[in-house]
Amino acid sequence: MASDNVTHLSFLQIFDDCKSAAGRLRKEYVSERKNRLTRLRKWIHDNRKEIHKALYADFQKPSPEVDATEIFPTLNEIKVALNEMDQWTAPKKVDAPLFMLGTRSYIQFEPKGVCLIIAPWNYPFNLAVGPLVSALAAGNTVVLKPSEQTPHVSALIKKMSTDIFDPDIVSVCEGGVEVSQSLLVLPFDHIFFTGSPAVGKIVMKAAAENLTSVTLELGGKSPAIVTESANIQDAAERIAVGKFINNGQTCIAPDYILVDDKIAGPFVSSLIEKTKLLFSEEGNFETSGSYGRIVNTDHFDRIQGLTWEAISLGAKIELDGKVDKESKFIPPVILTNVPKSSRIMNEEVFGPVLPIITYQHLEEAIEYINKKPKPLALYIFTGQKHVKQKVLIETSSGTVCVNDCSIQFLHHNLPFGGVNNSGIGKSHGHAGFQSFSNEKAVLKQKNGFTSAKIFYPPYTRRSNQLMDWFLKFF
Repeated sequence: MASDNVTHLSFLQIFDDCKSAAGRLRKEYVSERKNRLTRLRKWIHDNRKEIHKALYADFQKPSPEVDATEIFPTLNEIKVALNEMDQWTAPKKVDAPLFMLGTRSYIQFEPKGVCLIIAPWNYPFNLAVGPLVSALAAGNTVVLKPSEQTPHVSALIKKMSTDIFDPDIVSVCEGGVEVSQSLLVLPFDHIFFTGSPAVGKIVMKAAAENLTSVTLELGGKSPAIVTESANIQDAAERIAVGKFINNGQTCIAPDYILVDDKIAGPFVSSLIEKTKLLFSEEGNFETSGSYGRIVNTDHFDRIQGLTWEAISLGAKIELDGKVDKESKFIPPVILTNVPKSSRIMNEEVFGPVLPIITYQHLEEAIEYINKKPKPLALYIFTGQKHVKQKVLIETSSGTVCVNDCSIQFLHHNLPFGGVNNSGIGKSHGHAGFQSFSNEKAVLKQKNGFTSAKIFYPPYTRRSNQLMDWFLKFF
């Protein structure tokens, strides 16, 4: 108990230091924010190989994949922020309505203050440092909690913070669930959490105690619809990449496929072919330099349990291979004829297992999606505009990508985030800056007579007549 109290007091001191610094940051020039991001960018370039090593040590992530999915998105966030920060932070003039003649109004973006970022393990560098960029661009101080499940990356982020930032500007708190619990009781001005819907609910409850605003990037079962008019080869290749990159441990990976039964056979064959071509070395996934590993044995066991249960209920194995628990290796697994009642069709897979079910009419696929919680992403493969529009109108999801998978995450001009069960709030680019900013409304009234004075008390027959006349315009 004494140890827990000491830990809480140390977090409280970190928070208080960041709170004091936040007051200073409100008064600094935008150039100081840019300087921080410039130093961060240089550190990433200078330590690129160390980032590679840390991610390989945590789950054997290939270096080119680290560059594409961890380093590039982070550097792009920095580049966009540096280029656009002057425009983002400038007061935005707002036109006055007729009944406000004489006033001048604008929106001023101010930093929220002290922000808590709780990062996940699946993209442990990108999903920790990306939100950090947005928070710093908005002028905040930050307490960053990286994932304990990727200890090498966590330690590297701690070193990065120490190398670049004063501890009252950015402070990294390593540790497990108990650290997150200790931090969540503190009255942060904003919390940015990336993780599962179940933990997101815990974060939101804790935030409610202090009326703290939140950005929750969650997950869920993101579907991919492959229609009769889809380009089968393209769809198969792009789904294979979106699903099996990072060993399927991607929040926006296609979690299951709904394919028109008229093309199901050719599609599955093509998907198997493309998966082998992309991720195996002469048919061997285990020796491939392009295929990663599961983060730990707990997740390994969970994924295996989902797979075995589906097979025991009648799912057909189209592609699999030997697994190795010691190295946390699971090859790409493709299943068809998967019972809709199975756990794998009702829990987020978050691993390299892809269940496929067929439909006869598009309405069946839409109805199936709409019966589930709203997903973070939805993918539609079609060559027909009216089919695309039908799916867009009749379903709800955080993001949609047509004829590709996952690339919407990389588009910095698109807000990224979920809806309801898959998340609250948006991130990336300007949307990320706005999430960490308070849009403060400012109105300046002139001295002397104003239009508002017409409606001041005492209320007379004349004022009633004026109001009757005024309301005719609305």
